[in-house]
Amino acid sequence: MSPAKKVFRFGAYETDAVTGELRKQGARVRLQEQPFQVLVMLLERAGELVTREEIRERLWGAETFVDFDHSLNTAINKLRETLNDSAAEPRYIETLARRGYRFIAAVETAGAEEPATAGEVSASNASPDPLPRAPRGAVRFLLGLIQVMYLSFYVAALAKLGAIGAMAEAARLPGGLPELAAATAALGIPLRLYLLSAAAFDYGGLGEKFPKLFPYLFALDLLWALAPFLLMGKIGFGLAFAATAALLYVPFSQRTLVRMGYGGSKT
Repeated sequence: MSPAKKVFRFGAYETDAVTGELRKQGARVRLQEQPFQVLVMLLERAGELVTREEIRERLWGAETFVDFDHSLNTAINKLRETLNDSAAEPRYIETLARRGYRFIAAVETAGAEEPATAGEVSASNASPDPLPRAPRGAVRFLLGLIQVMYLSFYVAALAKLGAIGAMAEAARLPGGLPELAAATAALGIPLRLYLLSAAAFDYGGLGEKFPKLFPYLFALDLLWALAPFLLMGKIGFGLAFAATAALLYVPFSQRTLVRMGYGGSKT
């Protein structure tokens, strides 16, 4: 592999095989030499099986007498710990029992003109994300705050379903709104709790999961954005319209926050 192809990017990480550096969101991540070399081997052949024997020959040599199984297992465990990955639900490193390992996430190679492997995406063909990276702590705080806001909406609505029916009738809105509020709140609460816990525990796979959840969240948020019109009799049409417009922006702001803090595909 030429030096131009020695920089690999996957998820929130960047690996420079020349300098021996692993970075997450631009910040240097400490990783010992053997786990780092294993990572480079997997990235060089992303999407392919890298056998345990191949790793042994490259890292320890055929003539080196070491407890190879223990050393390799230790290196893989350290690598997974650093990448916040797991053997049970792998996002990056998949174990093929008694055979070896495979890197399963999409990989970009800096300066590559063509995909090097089945699992790689060349940097020249990848569309750059124009969004800047944001401090993960700020993203987690704002994302968690949004989930708490929606959870408050849901709980308040479930506690006052009768009042919702009365306000809907006073505002001459269609019937069935209490039932709709109860059904959407029941769907929204587990989704919001998932996102709240993901932000609280800094779940690294959120960038990959959120685009799959976004269509459902958007549909829910679209319905709940109309809630201010229930108060139109008290706050007037203008304020109800302004509040609805602000709430319509919230799902897009969540998507932007996730991309700025966790990367992931565009939705």
